[in-house]
Amino acid sequence: MSNIRPISDLRNKFKEISEQVNEQQETVFLTKNGYGSMVVMSMEEYYRINSENEIVSKLREAEIEARESDRRYSHEEVISKLRGIIDKK
Repeated sequence: MSNIRPISDLRNKFKEISEQVNEQQETVFLTKNGYGSMVVMSMEEYYRINSENEIVSKLREAEIEARESDRRYSHEEVISKLRGIIDKK
């Protein structure tokens, strides 16, 4: 369920919003003059979404590269290359 509140609640009811965001893991949508203004979410949720977006972006890059190249790697080649990178660290 969407939790839509006026932006003034951020100042007047900060503790309540903080509890909704952090303890109840809800996203709060703030409005100003009846229009959407901003979204408040927990840091955990922000990092989760950011991580998912990063993965999707990398997959898009891989799809584009795959379309533009005929080179394909076997499972063994990929694992071997990754182990080499890990061993260097």
